[in-house]
Amino acid sequence: MIPRIQKRGQRTIGLLAYLYGPGKHEEHADPHLVASWDHNAPDPGRNSSATLKQLQQLLDQPVVNLDQAQRPRKHVWHLSVRNAAEDRLLTDEEWGEVARRMVAAAGIDDPDQDAGCRWVAVRHADDHIHIVATLVREDGYKPDLGRDAARVQAQARTLEAELGLRRLNQGDGTAAQRPTSAERHKADRQGRERTVREELRETVRRAVAGTVGEEEFFDRLAAAGLIVHTRIAPSGDLLGYKVALPFDRNKDGEPVFYSGSRLAPDLSLPRIRERWPGPTTDQHSDEPSEQATTTTPNGPATARRRAATAAWQTILVIDQDEEATVAAHVTAAGEVLDALAATSAVHTRHELREAAFAFERATRSHIRSQHGHDQALRRAARDLVRSGPALDRGEDGATTAMVIDMLFFLVTAATHWHAKKGHAQQAAAARQAAEHLHAAYQAAAAQPLGALYQRGRRLSRPLLQRHTAMLRKAVPELAEQILSEPGWYALAATITDAEVAGHDPAALLTTAARRRELNTAQSVSDVLVWRLRRTAGLPADTSHADAGGHTAGRPANPAAQHTQGRSGTRLGRP
Repeated sequence: MIPRIQKRGQRTIGLLAYLYGPGKHEEHADPHLVASWDHNAPDPGRNSSATLKQLQQLLDQPVVNLDQAQRPRKHVWHLSVRNAAEDRLLTDEEWGEVARRMVAAAGIDDPDQDAGCRWVAVRHADDHIHIVATLVREDGYKPDLGRDAARVQAQARTLEAELGLRRLNQGDGTAAQRPTSAERHKADRQGRERTVREELRETVRRAVAGTVGEEEFFDRLAAAGLIVHTRIAPSGDLLGYKVALPFDRNKDGEPVFYSGSRLAPDLSLPRIRERWPGPTTDQHSDEPSEQATTTTPNGPATARRRAATAAWQTILVIDQDEEATVAAHVTAAGEVLDALAATSAVHTRHELREAAFAFERATRSHIRSQHGHDQALRRAARDLVRSGPALDRGEDGATTAMVIDMLFFLVTAATHWHAKKGHAQQAAAARQAAEHLHAAYQAAAAQPLGALYQRGRRLSRPLLQRHTAMLRKAVPELAEQILSEPGWYALAATITDAEVAGHDPAALLTTAARRRELNTAQSVSDVLVWRLRRTAGLPADTSHADAGGHTAGRPANPAAQHTQGRSGTRLGRP
């Protein structure tokens, strides 16, 4: 249940005319009262002899009774209360009780008080009502509306539990402004999935990802096709900016601009400047540096490997740093997601975009970010953007699966951190992002893991037996679970590759397995494959390699066999 207090108004009759009218797009159906201050207000929707003017005069009577100088300039209070899309339809009687509880919570009218404000609740759609009140009580005093928004939100949580509705998380004032109903209707009319406000917020976030200064940031906004206006002080200093989509025009044909702060609190120019690098120390890591790989030096695959390493290093320290530093890491993780979504191949693009869109809410809380140690993640985002779009196959496709795997665990760690801090909305947003990352991982990992699975199946029995014995010795607490998974063969192939490259697979396994978040994995073997291949600098794509890591013919339909496995097990969560 979503209550939203609208801007106060001056004309009661104008708001009533809108609520009882057809709506801007003929969306209002059967407007009628479900409750009122005296249970007996005239209803122009159901009573042919009642008029909007009569209802307006009754609502405004306590205001008119005051001397002109004592009347509040904006005396019309307006609250909309909307159910979630999956909620059941409430009856008029239930909506009437919702209205009475909301006005009591806000301080408009309390049943235990004789002198309240006059109000009515209008229903013109199945899923919401509008409450209109005039802000002078019957005794001539004005109501106490301090913290009315917080009080109606708390009442909404109580009503959700009582009425069996979807339980929403308590807001904390850090969310970006939701699109207005007019913006949503415009998007529907234009056949657009998202409103202009949401599209601009997403585009600006992508432009921020990994930037190091104003020139690069504004160049990216222009390259994305936005109309950009800047605000300059008399001194010549840049104070702010606003953006518009070229097609979004008002009735006079002028672009409709949104300032950065209107898109999200952290997209104002001063807040963006805080992210840009200064003389600070980078993240630390106790892992060995990556070895040289077979990828192109500055190509998408290399950028994805670097992003995977930065994500992994962040996972190792996210619960150990000061909360302001962790908040900066979470914000920078959002930049990596934005950059990855912008450069992803078609088969992962939608889910990665949805993951970035959801995680945006998890990047803002009342803990102010202290940037500096997050620069490894920000450089990773920059590398992703500069490397350009990745292919859906070969090393590009395989390293995409690798970085999604690492980002899944980073987002999961952020979920736990937010939950521990009591950030309900942020934790929920991070969980939603993790679900989209899981779906993207399944699309990205099927082919490369399938190729590894086929190679592992072709290993000799003595070699598999030796790997099995080593596994049981290196990670005894996980060995039997790993050996029962279809992904064991992909891991066995990776162990072979590590040996050929001169590594100690037992040491790599021990290091990888003692790290955090394995308890959230549906397939531990899949997770260890990516951790070993990243740490050892092994090629992520082995589609053309034989069991010993040498070039060979591509196996027939490897993805399908690994995805189903011998036991029909689905490809595991990363």
